[in-house]
Amino acid sequence: MIKIVGTKITLREITLKDVEDFYYWKYIEKEQAAKKWNGPYIPEEMKTKDQFTEELLNHNEILPNVPDTLLIEVEGKFIGAVSAYWIDKNTNWLETGIVIYDKDFWNGGYGFEAYKLWIDFLFQATDLHRLGMSTWSGNIRMMKVAEKIGMQEEGRIRNARTVEGQFYDAIKMGMLRDEWEER
Repeated sequence: MIKIVGTKITLREITLKDVEDFYYWKYIEKEQAAKKWNGPYIPEEMKTKDQFTEELLNHNEILPNVPDTLLIEVEGKFIGAVSAYWIDKNTNWLETGIVIYDKDFWNGGYGFEAYKLWIDFLFQATDLHRLGMSTWSGNIRMMKVAEKIGMQEEGRIRNARTVEGQFYDAIKMGMLRDEWEER
């Protein structure tokens, strides 16, 4: 079982006992504040707890021994997750992400540490040449976290996202292995 311990957070693989907390934050919690930032332009279909459990526990590895998702916890409490997904396996184009569901843990460095540990793990556990992320120009915090760990803006598609009737740019950021090794 993968477990990465940082100063503020721990990243670890998801177990059956985590499903209840994860499901609560993703679907039940009333405010759903994280969804205002994490791809609010992509409609998310409600899943039953059984569907969610099946999907979560049978998640894919992006590569052997490299899970596509790790949960983020602080002192044993679930607060979010980091993830990775293929854009194109043929060219090793992998995108990454992070969601802190519990807004009590926003702006305290938890997301930065979790995302940095995740990117470090992915570069150490694979031979990938680059890692990237996608967001929208309204998600300033995500762009700042990505920049702080060394990613740079690689693409901006103007007015490609609509959030609450307003246009925003789609943002692509990334980091090459050489850049990561220099840090």
